[in-house]
Amino acid sequence: MAADGRRHVLAIGGIRLGDDAGRAPGRVPAMLAFAGSLTGKPAPRICVINTASGDDPAAYLRMQDALSTTSWQVSRLALFPMPTVADPEDLLLSADLIFVGGGSVANMVAVWRVHGVDRILHRAWQAGIVLAGVSAGAICWFGGGTTDSFGPDLRPFTDGLGMLAGSYCPHYDSEPRRAPLFRSLVADGTLPPGIACDDGAAAHVIDDDLAEIVADRPGAGGYLVDRAADGAATQTALPVRQIG
Repeated sequence: MAADGRRHVLAIGGIRLGDDAGRAPGRVPAMLAFAGSLTGKPAPRICVINTASGDDPAAYLRMQDALSTTSWQVSRLALFPMPTVADPEDLLLSADLIFVGGGSVANMVAVWRVHGVDRILHRAWQAGIVLAGVSAGAICWFGGGTTDSFGPDLRPFTDGLGMLAGSYCPHYDSEPRRAPLFRSLVADGTLPPGIACDDGAAAHVIDDDLAEIVADRPGAGGYLVDRAADGAATQTALPVRQIG
């Protein structure tokens, strides 16, 4: 359970974990450190899920490397070609922090539903286990968002877990088509109003409400995208707190 007994989700627009992350030697990436701090434990148990990348082993190794200087207990749930544990529910509900990596959000959520992981994650959220993720791992908690799950051209995704209200758009500053598409999808009602985050920024949701936008680099921002009475999209920059 989180340190304050509340439900926490950290939806990250983009994060670097590998050798190019630009962090000082021996330092944990700021977003991971912040997510871990929400558990209130000096050595949290983190379970990593990389279903969105087809359980790419390299993605898990990057996470292990990012946390190699800590005493965190790192485990993973892989579902390809079959689940790596006999009881995914026991694994996930015994974690302090669940981190979901990027890739195809549509494929990920479909596979989760086949294995019942969607229901387990909902129980984890209700139990106060901290949930965090990047890109696909950020969109999934909402009703939908913008995705390249269906091909190189971005398209709407409207079949998220719906634990958090509204929609979400990652990579808002780094992929030129993300911002205009997200605004147009909100304007025409394909997606409900939602939150967009640049790479290096994250939306921190406590219970059912956006608590703050945090960023691990200067200039990274978060935005509220809404639909005005005349049907046009509106974009409001949100206050940002620097971390790390």
